[in-house]
Amino acid sequence: MRKRTWMKLLTLVLLLSMALIGCSKGTTGESKNTEEKETKTEAKKGGTLVFGRGGDSTSLDPAATTEGESFKVTENIYETLLNFGDQDTELHPGLATEWNVSEDGLVYTLKLREGVKFHDDTDFNADAVVFNFERWKAGNKEQFYYYNSQFGDTIKEVKAVDPLTVQITLNRPLAPFFKNLAMSPFAIASPEAIKKYGDKFMENPVGTGPFKFKEWKRNDKITLVKNENYWQEGLPKLDSVIFRVIPENSARLNALNAGEVDLIDGVNFSDVPQIEANKDLQVFNRPSLNVGYVGLTSTRGPLKEKLVRQALNHAVDKQALIDAFYAGAAEPAKNPMPPVVAGYNDEVQDYEYNPEKAKQLLAEAGYPDGFEMELWAMPVARPYMPDGKKVAEAIQANFAAIGVKAKIVSYEWGTYLDKARLGEADSFLLGWTGDNGDADNFLYVLLDQDSIGSNNYTYYKNPKVHELLIKAQSTVDQAEREKLYKEAQVIIKEDAPWIPLVHSQPALAGRADIANFLPHPTGSDLLSNVEFK
Repeated sequence: MRKRTWMKLLTLVLLLSMALIGCSKGTTGESKNTEEKETKTEAKKGGTLVFGRGGDSTSLDPAATTEGESFKVTENIYETLLNFGDQDTELHPGLATEWNVSEDGLVYTLKLREGVKFHDDTDFNADAVVFNFERWKAGNKEQFYYYNSQFGDTIKEVKAVDPLTVQITLNRPLAPFFKNLAMSPFAIASPEAIKKYGDKFMENPVGTGPFKFKEWKRNDKITLVKNENYWQEGLPKLDSVIFRVIPENSARLNALNAGEVDLIDGVNFSDVPQIEANKDLQVFNRPSLNVGYVGLTSTRGPLKEKLVRQALNHAVDKQALIDAFYAGAAEPAKNPMPPVVAGYNDEVQDYEYNPEKAKQLLAEAGYPDGFEMELWAMPVARPYMPDGKKVAEAIQANFAAIGVKAKIVSYEWGTYLDKARLGEADSFLLGWTGDNGDADNFLYVLLDQDSIGSNNYTYYKNPKVHELLIKAQSTVDQAEREKLYKEAQVIIKEDAPWIPLVHSQPALAGRADIANFLPHPTGSDLLSNVEFK
């Protein structure tokens, strides 16, 4: 009995030992599988987003540029005192958490966010805000276009009340003041970095945003990397973003299909159905807040004559342009701002497409046989202008039908903007995506005499329009502001400094597994929430 008992016990011990070893092996194997799964899951997080776009940035100093390709990048490096909503222009906290204005509309106070640092590890505070405002004010009109066009001599004083409170005093009320502060050009940069880099700051940007600047290879790519010390916990979700320059729309789509890029803008409207049918891709629609136009420089040759500018307006078949290049995803423009902006004047009558009327007006102006001029074609795709060259060719044919011979000219994007700003173009294709959703940001910025040399490329000047726009800026009553803007649009339509073409509904495209990408109506897209699902 003792022997059997001993043998049974020995067998039981051996079986138990084997079982324990087996369990141990099973646990180890399961742990390994779990680790592999966790590794794969982690690999899905973060990653690099490659954004294909039509042109390179001209500057990475947001205060010293006016063009969208720059803001597309700087939106993710810098931050503004106030933010717009995800897909609208309603105001939300940014680097400032609270804001208010005095009853007389002259004193604006902002409470700043605590614990925020610039990418160079220096502190964001009231002194940094004051430094930026003083820098913008000290610069000339050409250097800081937006500061001069949006604020000019309106700001009397900017002072730090305490480390986290800024007080801004104005010389006169400015109705869109807070909305202006949320615009990309008024992002707050590191004072120490500005001092360190001087004129090279545009190539060495330092802000407080979700991504930090790493590298810029001109006309090729700009690389941003995750700001590990970003004040918003859990953001950004991506490890890096690369903005690649691919000028041709079709080439960008080919790169997307080939997996060379993850997201593209400037999608040909005719390509949208093809993209929607591809299970590996998705289409993103940007809320419309834009206008595409032909600028008629009012200081050059025959274009000095109002009748000539009116004739050219009658010559362009806008609906044919929409059918040919926008696949119907646009509406004809008759005013310099889109219908969604408060103060839009729908009672304005557009110049009908009427070549015979155009010829008649040319004859009245002293040009019965027409004339010759240049028509500049944009070299990059923009939301309001999917293919500048082809649109220019169609307008060239419209002009030829009334005896106006337009030679198509183009330049590299930065040069194009600089030369047009200096008034060197006879006529030119351009457009505008609104910065803040206010009528002031279209009419005053683009067509007021104060904006000549910055965004008023046509050099259009009308004292009555200027009077109306300044009054609208200084009026806090919204109904009264809208009345003034409507009156200004009537005069502008008569003077015809532009041929307003379209308000488009832009499309972007990307990989099917991109999540949380919300295209903004201003065209400046924040990528901090974007991830691969």
